[in-house]
Amino acid sequence: MRQLHEDTEDENVSRMPADEELFQALLFLEAHAGALKSGAARREAALTRVKLWEYLREQADIHQVRAIEDARAAHVEWSALADALAVNTPSAAYNKAKRLQATTLTDPERGDRPVRRTPEAVLEAERRAAAKAAAEQRAQQEAARHHALLAPVAQRLLDQRADLDDDEDVTFWLDQIAAVLPDCQTPTQIVSLERYVEALVRVLARIERASGRPVAQTNEARLAYAAAATLISASRVRPAL
Repeated sequence: MRQLHEDTEDENVSRMPADEELFQALLFLEAHAGALKSGAARREAALTRVKLWEYLREQADIHQVRAIEDARAAHVEWSALADALAVNTPSAAYNKAKRLQATTLTDPERGDRPVRRTPEAVLEAERRAAAKAAAEQRAQQEAARHHALLAPVAQRLLDQRADLDDDEDVTFWLDQIAAVLPDCQTPTQIVSLERYVEALVRVLARIERASGRPVAQTNEARLAYAAAATLISASRVRPAL
């Protein structure tokens, strides 16, 4: 926009506010729109001003929502906010605040498009967001609980690997467990660890069936294998993380 006015040699362009002073800059551009001589430049400048005013309006809504939230956190009543929001009643102030809040929310069910500007739509979006947050928290808690059971079992298998069958598949899955176990924290990592332990148990069971001999050479190794098999069997009836 500044360049358009410089290109047309607008003698007042030096008085245009700095780029970061968008509101004042737009007022300047509005007042000096006639300085642009080219029809193409006037069209481009006008369309850009429309976009910038839309951006500014959206930003104003977002910051007004934050101001309302701060006011409510400071125990400002809706009756006091009614005058500030240019409405007549506390209920109207509440409804307007909810409509403004739609600018800060998106609707995943509509491709993350902005939430409709109605109190009902905002309340429903807040309900879904709260339900999603609660589900994520439950998943994290379940992952932590499961990790507390899984990690010691995986470590026991590693501790006894010298006394487990040295089949190449057994070695491969033990190596996978050894790689993920030290930094296993997220639900995804825990799921990976569980899959590696399950694969190892499956391979060991297959070797035992095929060879007719124990895959564990010591009592400690047998106990480690049995603990892993028991945990994997129990996890098959547990909801997925």
